[in-house]
Amino acid sequence: MIKKIVIIGPESTGKSTLCEQLATHYATQWVPEYAREYLDTNGTHYRYEDLYKIAQGQIEEEEKAVNRCKVQDDSSQHLFIDTDLYVIKVWGEFVFNKCDNRILTSIANRQYDFYLLCNIDLPWVKDNLREYPDLHTREKLFHYYKEAMVNQAVPWCIISGNYEERLQAAINAVETLKI
Repeated sequence: MIKKIVIIGPESTGKSTLCEQLATHYATQWVPEYAREYLDTNGTHYRYEDLYKIAQGQIEEEEKAVNRCKVQDDSSQHLFIDTDLYVIKVWGEFVFNKCDNRILTSIANRQYDFYLLCNIDLPWVKDNLREYPDLHTREKLFHYYKEAMVNQAVPWCIISGNYEERLQAAINAVETLKI
């Protein structure tokens, strides 16, 4: 059985780096954040309606990765996922004060095995897609993610520290849970 582990958190918290490092460590697949591809292709001036399209793209990328893992036929394989629909939920609520019911339904219907919530203790790094460099906004967003984790049933933990510490903490969490 493929164990799906999602790495979530505010922007510039090392999610993509951690996913790639974990996939390398476990010699497995990882799913990049689809929103980056979507915004690179369609521009950074997004609308509320774009969030559902991004959610659909994220799900499609996850399913492709699951199928690649199945082809490898490793029953104990991990799949690391750089964000899931909780990220789009938080994004919609923070930017537009609402979340599409289709996204909420998808959150309820999708199954994951573990969440790693990345803390905001890394320095913010500017890129063309990031919007919130100020600490107050990053703290507020982190609490949105933490609240989402507290209010769902899948095991989760907070990952903090520099990049090396985060990787080791994530490996320890995955190993300790025996998922």
